Amino acid sequence: MQSTFDERNWLSWLVKVRILVLTLLLGIQLAIVRLTPTRLPLRLFLSTILLWYTVSLFYVLLLSLWKEHRLQASLQVLTDLILVSLVVHETGGWDSSWNFLYPLVIIVAGILLPRVWAHLVAALAFILYGAVLELNYYGVVRSYCSSHPELKALQGIIFVNLFAFLTVAYLASLLVAKLREARVELKDASGALEDLQILHENIIQSISSGLITTNLDGRITLVNSAAQKLLECTPAQLLGKPVTSLFLDALPNGESRSHAEVRFDAAGGFRKTVRVRVAALNLPERGPLGYVYALDDLTEIRRLEREVRMQDRLAAVGRLAAAIAHEIRNPLTSIAGSVSMLSGIPALGEEHRRLLDIVTRESQRLNGIITDFLAYSRGKKYHFDKADLVRLLEDTLTLVRHRMTAENTGITIECRFAAPEAWVLADGDKIRQVFWNFAENAIRAMQNGGNLRVAIERLGNDWQVSFADTGTGMTPQQTEKIFEPFQSDFEGGTGLGLAVVYQIVQAHEGKVWARSKPGQGTTFVLRLRRLDAEKRGVGTPLVENVGEADMQAAPSAQLAAVGAEGRPRG
Repeated sequence: MQSTFDERNWLSWLVKVRILVLTLLLGIQLAIVRLTPTRLPLRLFLSTILLWYTVSLFYVLLLSLWKEHRLQASLQVLTDLILVSLVVHETGGWDSSWNFLYPLVIIVAGILLPRVWAHLVAALAFILYGAVLELNYYGVVRSYCSSHPELKALQGIIFVNLFAFLTVAYLASLLVAKLREARVELKDASGALEDLQILHENIIQSISSGLITTNLDGRITLVNSAAQKLLECTPAQLLGKPVTSLFLDALPNGESRSHAEVRFDAAGGFRKTVRVRVAALNLPERGPLGYVYALDDLTEIRRLEREVRMQDRLAAVGRLAAAIAHEIRNPLTSIAGSVSMLSGIPALGEEHRRLLDIVTRESQRLNGIITDFLAYSRGKKYHFDKADLVRLLEDTLTLVRHRMTAENTGITIECRFAAPEAWVLADGDKIRQVFWNFAENAIRAMQNGGNLRVAIERLGNDWQVSFADTGTGMTPQQTEKIFEPFQSDFEGGTGLGLAVVYQIVQAHEGKVWARSKPGQGTTFVLRLRRLDAEKRGVGTPLVENVGEADMQAAPSAQLAAVGAEGRPRG
């Protein structure tokens, strides 16, 4: 197929060169006719040139219709020989300067046809040229020669041209053979280079770590598929872009430090942590050409480390709460009772009564904190059964709407449910508590009104529920600790609501996280496994009692945070 393609290109090239040469020689000949006296039959000459043009255009059309390119090459060479002989005859025979076209035709035959054809065409050119001279010499045809050489001189001219034709044929065939050998070697070398390039690309694309190469200016020149997946960008979005613009932290420079952990904001809004290793890209002859960056995703590892640390803190808080809650409640009850009795003394003044009211109110608040402590630290019982998240959400949001109407909060709720039903295996009451805490935090974050968007969507084998508010938002540090106890700055909040949410989600083997940016609100996300994706049978409800120890062993909830300034939720 490649050979056919090359022959076709050569034939197309031959037609173009033929037309160019004819046009050039025609112009020169007409100038000679105008400037010097000549016996040239101008009308016959122009007719021959016009015929040559016509034949060339015919071969252009034939090239697109007839696929036998080898036969077309033979016809064109033979046609050129005949027309060259006519032109030589019309321009003076042995006086003609157009006989140099014979070697050109021989060279073309050596290029387009097998090697032996160059010698055959040379012999045929000799026969045609000799025939033209002999016919002119003996007057068989009309001669347009301006001189009449002797027979021996004529024979000398013929044999000199024979030697020239054979020499051109030999050199042309030899040169073409060398060119073809070089072309085959070049094709083999190109094939080997292409295979090596494909192997190189396969190796680069198969590396599990992300790989980025840059030039000395730091602009990206190559990105493998692992890096594209990690950065969640296409090559068109990355190539030519400064590599430093992708990350929030400074990259290693390969001199003072060769690796570092950096962060970047992915397209989905999540912030990822990446370990970057850098090395100079050098060639022995040319020196440094750029840099190679290897990327490893540490987001999940760092998340698990944070979660382990948080679980340790939660366990410590739980043990502390269980140990001291009762010890605090007993004297607190005595204090509250004593203050109540003192408040009944008629002789107390207004200032004393106001102080006693403060003591009573603060005692009640402290009692509420102790109650939350006990609820957080005690083992919880869960009743797992089929539950519809859509219905649980609608029940919760109905209560939330009534409350917001009564308090005139100025907050609107938008719901977007991707399915009419979203079945999971869960404790419905506990999930309602999770939803209520999400809504409660959103309402507290929007003191001046706003919009709460609640959505349910299907993601793989999970149902994802999201509560997105338009409140003040949070910093990354606050978001990272949002599910730890006592992280609330809300007035009157104990900071245990979202810690309880975290426990509940752990018990359901789900995932929960928050993402936030300063001034752009906060989104709480809950993921639970779809009922039809569970390994257990759908038709057999399961009742389990899950205590604190069970929750510690359950798969942990995912914590991922993207955000900035704001108030932590409680």
